Amino acid sequence: MSVELMVWDEPAPISRDQARATYLAVKRAQPVTTAGDDVPDVVKELPGEVRLYPDRHVLVSMDLDSMDEVSAQVFTIARAHGLVCYDPQRDLVHNVAPLGVYEGMQLHTGDGMIVHDPDLGLVHDVLGTLSPQNPFAALVNFGRHFLQVSPVPAGHELEYKEGTMVRAVVEGVEEVRQVFHDYATGDRSFLTRHEWTPQ
Repeated sequence: MSVELMVWDEPAPISRDQARATYLAVKRAQPVTTAGDDVPDVVKELPGEVRLYPDRHVLVSMDLDSMDEVSAQVFTIARAHGLVCYDPQRDLVHNVAPLGVYEGMQLHTGDGMIVHDPDLGLVHDVLGTLSPQNPFAALVNFGRHFLQVSPVPAGHELEYKEGTMVRAVVEGVEEVRQVFHDYATGDRSFLTRHEWTPQ
């Protein structure tokens, strides 16, 4: 079984609905054949099976077994070229901006996705996908601090580590999104808004 990602240029960040609609429209088109100088540089760098579609939309196919590794490479290459990347398997769009304040921050999910320098919209959307198939999401700044969330019967368990590990439970996903947004943008007010207990 193969899975795919789509990479293309957008002048501004787009929503998942817009990305999905673009992907479905491109899937109805026929790939284009190009040679030499007509091939975008990004096509030459992308791993997996790469097909070019009209308006320089690029589909990257990969084996399910290599999805996590190849996807991480595609996300990084797309960002380096200033391109949007849509993941139809997870129904997530990776925009170029806006980013958090920590250069090199990583987003990790329980279903195997790793994204370097994730945009804030992606972080927001990922938090809505928490489930038994995706049991956690974390923002990690290696060597400094991290924030992780997992669903629990009482709501969502947050774990924050900066020296010592502390834990808090919050009810709704909107508050989880606010905590992650605050953390990613350098706002530490989430530490006083909730009751944290040492782990």
